[in-house]
Amino acid sequence: MPLSAKILASGTGWSVRDFRCTSGPRDPRYEEKHNVYSIALVTEGTFQYRTAQGSALMTPGSLLLGNEGACFECGHQHSRGDRCLAFHFSPELLESVVAAVPGAKQLVLTAPRLPPLPSVLAVLAAAHALRDEGEGPGEFRELALRVAETVYGALNEGSSASRRAPTPRDERRVAAALRRIEAQQGARLSVDELAAEAAVSPFHFLRIFERVVGVTPGQYMLRARLHRAAVRLRRCGDTIAAVASDCGFDDLSTFNRQFRRATGLTPGAYRARRAPLR
Repeated sequence: MPLSAKILASGTGWSVRDFRCTSGPRDPRYEEKHNVYSIALVTEGTFQYRTAQGSALMTPGSLLLGNEGACFECGHQHSRGDRCLAFHFSPELLESVVAAVPGAKQLVLTAPRLPPLPSVLAVLAAAHALRDEGEGPGEFRELALRVAETVYGALNEGSSASRRAPTPRDERRVAAALRRIEAQQGARLSVDELAAEAAVSPFHFLRIFERVVGVTPGQYMLRARLHRAAVRLRRCGDTIAAVASDCGFDDLSTFNRQFRRATGLTPGAYRARRAPLR
């Protein structure tokens, strides 16, 4: 499979790699195996992921979860290419993390994916920014532990009621909408507009989008804008108002409120800390 990996940092029991894949709809699926526990942030592209815990459409902002020794398949039926920031862990290191998370009792990652959740936004934006900034191993080690802690915490908050699994047709429709959202970053796309392009009613589109992605279209687009804003705040010196505007927020007070609700910090405080893990 056309896959490249660049190791960014590593240490005892952990490593961080930047994966790029150029597979497309005509490329075959390959069965692979997780040699270690894996938590990978999808930063670009969409693809199908299947493992023993289930299958899911991976989207920008979601987390791919893999257990040590588990076989898995990835496929690009709807688009070409993706990029992921992957954190790999040994069982010994994760045991210390799980022991510190309230309610966590096992190392097994019980889901194939975590959707873009508010509880993981800050740590994922920090991971994305560190990759692009080329920071050293010290920064990545602390971040790797935070990522693991956040994921196990989210998995043990309780699972939602079971729902009908999305059909391949549902996935195709949602994947097309995700490509449009990703291509028009910062644009205000309405549910009615996305539903019309998918040739379904707005109500049906809301239902299939949440089944496939794990959050509603509005939640997904808001969190994608907040994610981009958090990365921008770390990487550039533009004013907060300029960052908010570029990321699709027309009102600065609304941006400040939404950002604080998602990260626990105002945009100014987040920028001032620069390295939130210290």
